[in-house]
Amino acid sequence: MLRSLARAAVPGLRVPWAQWSRNWAGVPAHVVDLRSDTVTRPGPAMRRAMAEAVVGDDDYGEDPTVHELQEKAAKVLGVERTLFVPTNTMANLISVMGHCRRRGSQVLLGQECHLHVYEQGGVAQIAGVHSHPLPDLPHGTLDLNELERALARGFGSSYHPVCELVCLENTHSSAGGRVLSIDYLRQVRLLAHAHGARVHLDGARLMNAAVALRVPPARLVEHCDSVSFCFSKGLGAPVGALVGGPKDFIEEAWRLRKALGGGMRQAGVLAAAALVGLAEAEEVLLRDHENAQRFAKGLQDLASPICSVDPATVETNMVLVRVAGLPPSELCQHLQAVSAEEVAQTGHAVRVLLFPWTEQSVRAVWHRDVSAQDMELALKKWEFVLRQLRP
Repeated sequence: MLRSLARAAVPGLRVPWAQWSRNWAGVPAHVVDLRSDTVTRPGPAMRRAMAEAVVGDDDYGEDPTVHELQEKAAKVLGVERTLFVPTNTMANLISVMGHCRRRGSQVLLGQECHLHVYEQGGVAQIAGVHSHPLPDLPHGTLDLNELERALARGFGSSYHPVCELVCLENTHSSAGGRVLSIDYLRQVRLLAHAHGARVHLDGARLMNAAVALRVPPARLVEHCDSVSFCFSKGLGAPVGALVGGPKDFIEEAWRLRKALGGGMRQAGVLAAAALVGLAEAEEVLLRDHENAQRFAKGLQDLASPICSVDPATVETNMVLVRVAGLPPSELCQHLQAVSAEEVAQTGHAVRVLLFPWTEQSVRAVWHRDVSAQDMELALKKWEFVLRQLRP
């Protein structure tokens, strides 16, 4: 079973930023942070929009910038309404609570999806909802026959939990940013609705999926009953997410947001950043995907017995690198260390920050703060490290 280690502590990984600027033989250390697309910092345009945002009390429904964001996002996603919330984790929890009104309801989801692994079991500890995890296929999908069996088992039964919801993730983080196809989403909806269940889409990186498939985001949402959408990943905003769905669903979502402590006041400052990220999304994400693909091909060309990657599996901004011969955490330490020898051989001092992802892999995530030049430097650093590790 895939057991992600992305949150595991890597010795020396968290170092104050000032230490990154240390010079090596007169060469300043350069950091390429590939841990996640959550590490981005707002650029000048985003900071300016935040500083100049027109605001009001959003808890009273009076913030015009939040209104603008919610209306624009509803059109992008093809839903009746959206609701601005602090995080995508809250957006997912609100959605589950909105669909699963009775305690003990069941939600079907992948055993490695973000909602099941990284959100503290909130659907159980807060919502009283029973999660039934199903095995993930390599592409981030669920086996449709297995899904149908799970849906049918409790349908009309007095003994089994009542399945109210199927949750999908697009793109699928633990699968390496893989994209769920429109046809697959359609088939899941048909199965779910035939058994009285609805479909929620964890769309934290939905824009990545839309850019990869070259379709409007609404095409990916039309087969779902609700969607979450994050601004603080590839879109580069510091905070914020949305819940999207029908008007009555979002009205209930507003009540649930309040109960969970997610009501905000002058939230237009945050919504302004999200608007900039939304406007720039297609151009920025396409560049991220291209950089990830170029990196994967470059790493494959190194033909190292220690690290291998299949570029065909790189569909968006994530690259899963298989590691053999040493623990992934040790490889991460080598990639972030800088030495005089590196400077002498390459002319650069580069720290590449990564998380070990599984017991046999690391994950590199490309984002707006990583340029094409950064990609080349990371690849050269990888080549240097692999040469040093060669027996």
